[in-house]
Amino acid sequence: MKKTSKEERKDARKERRQQRKTDNINYIKTKMKEEPGAFWTYIVLRVIVIAILVLSVLRRDFEGAFVCLYVLVIYMLPHFVERRLHIDIPSTLEIIIFVFVFAAEILGEMQSYFLRFSNWDTLLHCSSGFLFAAVGFSLVDLLNRSDTVKVQLSPTYLAITAFCFSMTIGVLWEFIEFACDRVLLLDMQKDTILHTIATVDLNPSGANKPIIIKNITEMSINGAELGLGGYLDIGLYDTMEDLFVNFVGAVIFSVIGFFEARSDKRPLTTALSLTRRRKPTEDRAD
Repeated sequence: MKKTSKEERKDARKERRQQRKTDNINYIKTKMKEEPGAFWTYIVLRVIVIAILVLSVLRRDFEGAFVCLYVLVIYMLPHFVERRLHIDIPSTLEIIIFVFVFAAEILGEMQSYFLRFSNWDTLLHCSSGFLFAAVGFSLVDLLNRSDTVKVQLSPTYLAITAFCFSMTIGVLWEFIEFACDRVLLLDMQKDTILHTIATVDLNPSGANKPIIIKNITEMSINGAELGLGGYLDIGLYDTMEDLFVNFVGAVIFSVIGFFEARSDKRPLTTALSLTRRRKPTEDRAD
């Protein structure tokens, strides 16, 4: 008996689901065999995040639960990139991404490492500047190694692009922090206690000349002293420090990438470089 078009579509969907299931199983087996470091880092950190998620729900800490879900989604992105975009992410880069996200969101936000360790945020922003410069470098370097795109980009261009990519991501992240502080009042841009300020708003003549106030030891709001020991800056210093250390990380990688792009020996960029994987259709065509 001939199948109707509806039955044929149903069978086709069932076959595609089965093929995706088989492909995912084969992908996991390959990952476990060829990249055990990245695989087990992913498994261990994912189990920890899921455990924290369960505890957060039981404690009715829904903000913490949301952070855990956010981390789990990010952990799925390398799989998506490799399976859907056919781009191989090196094991070293995957491990760095997994550990970085865990350090930033689980330890930094949920365990308050940003407050407990004064340099935690600085270290992460410097690392992210280095990391995103590596990603930017790799994305452009794919063109140099592409069989279909006939272009050869200079080491200078690669380094500048890597730097600009990293700084753009850093600026966009500060936009996100500002938006969260402005709309959701999350205080992601941490405050700084200052003892000297300069402002034109306190100039009684209205001239564009700043009034300098030194030796500030106390600040009050609505007549109530806050006991901070100085003036409360709401996020400006934190934002500028984040961008500066992002700049440092981006410069470090860009300089290394420039010299490695001119050399036959490329240990760092090779360890962190994305590579294009042949699609299954291309393999079957061969």
